Amino acid sequence: MKNLCAVICVNDPISIYDNYIGKDISDINELTDLSEKEFFINIEKVKQQLKKFYSDVHIVTVGNDIIKNIRKIQRINPDVIFNFVESIDGNATFESYTAGMFDLIGINYTGNSSLCLGNCLNKVKTKEILASQGINTPRFIKLSKKQKIEEKTFELNFPVIVKLIREDASIGISEFSVCNNFEELKKRIRFLIKNYQQELIIEEYIKGREFNISILGEKALPVSEISFEGLPNDLPKIVTYEAKWSPETTYYKHTKPICPAEIDKKLSDKIKSTALNASKAMNCRDYARVDIRINKKNVPFVIEVNPNPDISVDSGFVRSAKVGGLDYGEMLNKIAEFALERKVYDYEYETETHATS
Repeated sequence: MKNLCAVICVNDPISIYDNYIGKDISDINELTDLSEKEFFINIEKVKQQLKKFYSDVHIVTVGNDIIKNIRKIQRINPDVIFNFVESIDGNATFESYTAGMFDLIGINYTGNSSLCLGNCLNKVKTKEILASQGINTPRFIKLSKKQKIEEKTFELNFPVIVKLIREDASIGISEFSVCNNFEELKKRIRFLIKNYQQELIIEEYIKGREFNISILGEKALPVSEISFEGLPNDLPKIVTYEAKWSPETTYYKHTKPICPAEIDKKLSDKIKSTALNASKAMNCRDYARVDIRINKKNVPFVIEVNPNPDISVDSGFVRSAKVGGLDYGEMLNKIAEFALERKVYDYEYETETHATS
């Protein structure tokens, strides 16, 4: 593919919240969304890897001016777009809109479709789709910004975990996200509504081991487990915002991935099968990551489906790919090949067909 041109589309890392870590903060550095900032730093490494396979590689920053975005891309006229856009102006909802823009201009792009990205960003919609397909996911309730909950009518079993409905990268998740009683739950709801002004999802917390399953094409890569060894007993065993993005914190130091996971083949096959079924149910393509927790009876519960997950050089997805036999450049090229094999929808042909019928 040395005679082909690739464009890497990214977004500027812009912070829209005063708080990303999900608890009261004093460190001014924590006011920045570290998840997007870290990936933006790695884009140059992606470009260098792609130069092994493409004669031309460009980086295009996508903003909120759609016409300007389209003109920049069409001026280059690439054969494929590497879609690494996760938000526009800090708003994750626009991730799916950007994929729709690529569809409109008729250029093959990597990763998941606009519909898939939009559905997976909404945790409630994701769980409804999974449940409709018979895939286990924790019981939940949706809570609007102004909705009140009453203890006497609350039907979920404690402990529960509270999350923002339309955010990823563990934004807003801290040790206080897991609530053991109704008073803790009310306090948590007040904090999240005050700081994020967004709908919430409350779901039953699955006490058990946590696994990440990276999916490349239609194949599940080696299973990775999150080890919480050394995490103080008073902290819930969850992957918080700090665990992902703040190296000096207790959570970051004690949420280590183990790949391949130290599990027997029977459990590995069960987890992989659940992950593949979840990915299929959400219409994921090219690459995705499914997060699963298992209960005491080793029953898998899907807690997240992540289309277009982080694939920076030190990410969990890349680690699983490496264990599966693919180096970083080969993995990126494989994702591009999926995109190039897709037929771009021919609007001109379709219009002519309808005009003559």
